[in-house]
Amino acid sequence: LMMLCGGVAIGFAPIGLRLGLGDLGPQAIAFWRYVFAAPVLFLLVVGLQKRLPRRPNRFVLIGGICFALDIGLWHWGLTLTSVSNATFIVNLGNVGVGFAAWFFLKERPSQVWFVAVLLAIAGAAALSLGASGGGSGNIRGDLLSLGAAVLVSGYLLASKLARRTLSGLDTIFWLTCVEIGAACLMVLAFRESFLPDHVSGFLAPFILGVGIHVIGQGLIITGLGITPTSVAGVLILVQPVVAAAVSWQLFNEPLTSIQAGGSALILFAVWLAQKGRKPQPVD
Repeated sequence: LMMLCGGVAIGFAPIGLRLGLGDLGPQAIAFWRYVFAAPVLFLLVVGLQKRLPRRPNRFVLIGGICFALDIGLWHWGLTLTSVSNATFIVNLGNVGVGFAAWFFLKERPSQVWFVAVLLAIAGAAALSLGASGGGSGNIRGDLLSLGAAVLVSGYLLASKLARRTLSGLDTIFWLTCVEIGAACLMVLAFRESFLPDHVSGFLAPFILGVGIHVIGQGLIITGLGITPTSVAGVLILVQPVVAAAVSWQLFNEPLTSIQAGGSALILFAVWLAQKGRKPQPVD
């Protein structure tokens, strides 16, 4: 349930990014998203766990770097290829983490999971590529998006390992601290401005940080400690469905019949993956 609710929450992230692009560049928005989230997460650790955050492990460093680079590559890829291509390719990373966990962590998925993955990929393809006037792809942009997909898998896998010795709140707090440093370098690399022209330009990253990063990623990382990695990756695929539904209402971007079918297929795959999961002890 935490993984699913976290996926729903981060489904609003592309909307927040889109609303903030008039004031800040995409890398700067990501940087301030982490900056606004970090103190809230620190207060949650102290307030709920009655102690300071525990010492981070090396997997937190790996996971934080993977997440920050994933966001950076995906935003870069969006400037070179179609949004539909970039979104579909990046979402492959969410299902790919199940195979990575099978190989590295010896977490063998259930047989039902393989069916759910095929349905989820088909649904993601229909949702992302089925838009009318979706635009054409570009091999450079597609390769950048593929790199982002690999980093998504790395982020989830490293976070799963980090959760073996840290609580969910400890993990997401230290991940966010690492992401601040990595995102700062990304802003400098892309030569974006750190500050908007007006104070109102901080509104979108503030909402992304406090309302989406803390809640969405916090729930995902916490749930990842007690959910099979393969199932977690499929559950997160509810994100593009939420983003598409919200865009329909906010930006008057109605779903085509192919996209609607793809959304339904993803939701069925999410249900199927959860139905076939192997229970794990509560951490």
